Amino acid sequence: MTRYFRIEYEGRPRHVVAHDQGWRLLEGDLFGEHEAGDAIPSTGHRLLAPVIPSKIVAVGLNYKDHAAEQNKPLPAEPMIFIKPSTAVVGPDDPIVLPAGVGRVDHEAEAGVVIGAVASRVPEDEAHRYIFGITCVNDVTARELQKKDVQYTRAKGFDSFAPVGPCVAAGLEYDARAGLTVEGWVNGVRRQSSSTRELIFSIHRLVAFISSVMTLLPGDIISTGTPAGIGPLAAGDSVTIVVEGVGELTNPVAMRA
Repeated sequence: MTRYFRIEYEGRPRHVVAHDQGWRLLEGDLFGEHEAGDAIPSTGHRLLAPVIPSKIVAVGLNYKDHAAEQNKPLPAEPMIFIKPSTAVVGPDDPIVLPAGVGRVDHEAEAGVVIGAVASRVPEDEAHRYIFGITCVNDVTARELQKKDVQYTRAKGFDSFAPVGPCVAAGLEYDARAGLTVEGWVNGVRRQSSSTRELIFSIHRLVAFISSVMTLLPGDIISTGTPAGIGPLAAGDSVTIVVEGVGELTNPVAMRA
């Protein structure tokens, strides 16, 4: 397994490759030819969102327990929606609660980072288009979601898509192995499940979504959240944990 971070380095964003021996600057294209360059310290850097996707394609009701929590029937096919790239923030960046929108929830999710242009991909070839896995917090204005029916406004506010802390390549994410997915608020675990419990597998999602729209390198499929979603308040600290990826922590603040 290899982890790729994106940091602020000498005044500009740079990708780094994390090995057992430490961090090395990445030379080349993260999604193309690249190699590990100069060694740098693994501390003292500001972590950025590991990728800036052209879009996040999120999946609703993809855990059975979450569907039950929402009193909704299991979907017959993946239910997808878009989170805009402008919602993306990185580790330690604040989730900003807009005034007057009511309850805003955390949603812990495993995010699939696409590594190559994907269009009409067969399910048995989906693994070829997956670069790695990251943590996503699908922050949601719950009352607006219910009011609007469709999800664009409720899911699309600035800062409503924390991503990070890295992209982990080489994880065993399929149904047999699975990855633990957890959501923590102020040190209390609220969500805990595994990608083994997904209704639609990661490979199925890549095939289904790429039959609708072309996925570009760096795009993220946010695979759904397990039961235990709950409200956030200013002053909270929320952490998303995906096994093998690490911890994505963000403070919560009110919009000034």
